[in-house]
Amino acid sequence: MIFLLICKDKPGHIQTRVDTRPEHVSYLNRLNEAGKLKFAGPMLDTAGQASGSLVAVEAASRGEAEGIATDDPYSKAGLFESVVVQQWNWTFNNPENA
Repeated sequence: MIFLLICKDKPGHIQTRVDTRPEHVSYLNRLNEAGKLKFAGPMLDTAGQASGSLVAVEAASRGEAEGIATDDPYSKAGLFESVVVQQWNWTFNNPENA
């Protein structure tokens, strides 16, 4: 199953994002190597500044997806104001259906 991790940053925490980014990218690379990462990237505010993260992961259960979200270095650093874990069905432009 695919789950979206919709993570909203706490206001005023851009430095936390900047400081933790190398660990976060390394974490995503490990997920990718394990075949868990579908896609990921920052959400942007109206000024084009990172204001959150959208991460799609392959997980056997919601609990596994929640664990992936909890283990993200951004989460551990206290960057996120909120995290929503939502099951998702990739219907259009899914490369696995090409």
